[in-house]
Amino acid sequence: MAAIEGPSFWLGNETLKVPKALFALNRRRLCDRLKNNKDFQQNAIVLLQGGEESQRYCTDTGVVFRQESFFHWTFGVTESNCFGAIEVNTGRSILFVPRLPESYAVWMGKIHPPEYFKETYAVDEVHYTDQIAPVLTSKKPSVLYTLRGVNTDSGNVCKEASFEGISQFHVNNTILHPEIVECRVVKTDMELEVMRYSNKISSEAHKEVMKAVKVGMKEYEMESLFLHYCYARGGMRHSSYTCICGSGENSSVLHYGHAGAPNDKTVQDGDLCLFDMGGEYYCYGSDITCTFPANGKFTSDQKAIYEAVLRSSRAVMKAVKPGVAWPDMHRLADRVHLEELTKIGILKGNVEDMVKVHLGARFMPHGLGHLLGIDVHDVGGYPEGVDRIDLPGLKSLRTARILQEGMVLTIEPGIYFIDHLLDQALADPMQACFINNDVLQSFRSFGGVRIEG
Repeated sequence: MAAIEGPSFWLGNETLKVPKALFALNRRRLCDRLKNNKDFQQNAIVLLQGGEESQRYCTDTGVVFRQESFFHWTFGVTESNCFGAIEVNTGRSILFVPRLPESYAVWMGKIHPPEYFKETYAVDEVHYTDQIAPVLTSKKPSVLYTLRGVNTDSGNVCKEASFEGISQFHVNNTILHPEIVECRVVKTDMELEVMRYSNKISSEAHKEVMKAVKVGMKEYEMESLFLHYCYARGGMRHSSYTCICGSGENSSVLHYGHAGAPNDKTVQDGDLCLFDMGGEYYCYGSDITCTFPANGKFTSDQKAIYEAVLRSSRAVMKAVKPGVAWPDMHRLADRVHLEELTKIGILKGNVEDMVKVHLGARFMPHGLGHLLGIDVHDVGGYPEGVDRIDLPGLKSLRTARILQEGMVLTIEPGIYFIDHLLDQALADPMQACFINNDVLQSFRSFGGVRIEG
């Protein structure tokens, strides 16, 4: 990135300096989209509510704060309990910060005046959150655009801004969400620079983990090492998601690492390690999966499956470009897997016929990849007019869009030997006829291979 002028986010040492101009550009892009919307009203104001501090259940133990994603994209503010507004016609930005009690200065640190936030975040105005109603009234807005919409990955509804006195304003909560989502789908050059940094540090952390793994260690030791490297070397206090450190059979558990399977197995000689981990810098995430043998040497079966996944990954990398339909990339990976599994001897027969009965989904039940950005499963996967494909494997895709320049997606094909799915395939005459069961049995405790970049 070129020399940065103006305010920036920086954690010192070798961490990346991120210009606050990134967020000014985001706001400008959003205003441009809104003004081009056929339902846009002159003198509209966008109003967003930032994330709130939370405690652990009923205790006073705080949970480490991470900014709400839409608010971060728009303002880049790291503090909690803020609001932000944008005058769409002029692009002027207004930040509202909480008026802190005097006790804050004793327990939490210095109480900064509004001028501090104006300079830090390069916004046009700063007021306190108890002034939202009078400040907005003085702007005489025709309408307040608030954010309400469904996240197509989680099914959850984003938090809509609300404040005392909002009832006196005309509010529209339908126009903003689809427009800001589309802005987030296509990354600017400045956003891409932050994401490259997140991925660079995460890649280095994966290499440190691969060098450190030894038979007899616990999976969580590898998780700890990854998180330590990302924070110590990259300034990443947060990870993009819960680390997946699956060894042996655990490498076939797609979302391993959760509370019921908390990366607690002892790594055994002969295990494959499937480690899916990504750091997050200034809320911009990464998502990387490496699969490798714990003892440093692939068995012939492990090498065969790894190379099969590698071929599908390279095939997609070669084919992916703007204008391509993402489901077609999934189908390509699936076909390569079936071809390779036939060469290995696990499958037999005509690959075209295997495709017709969706046999590939028994070995790769998840989607090929997903949008990546401020959220690891970034927004915008299924906007209006893009429908899910209700077929095995394809129905798990987190987007079915036509790719555009500026989109960022993961490519993460995998082949897994999951007993539940293999048993279903063997019980289905349409699929079982393609399976060499004797060969398959030798892969029953294999685990899985995923390669993600």
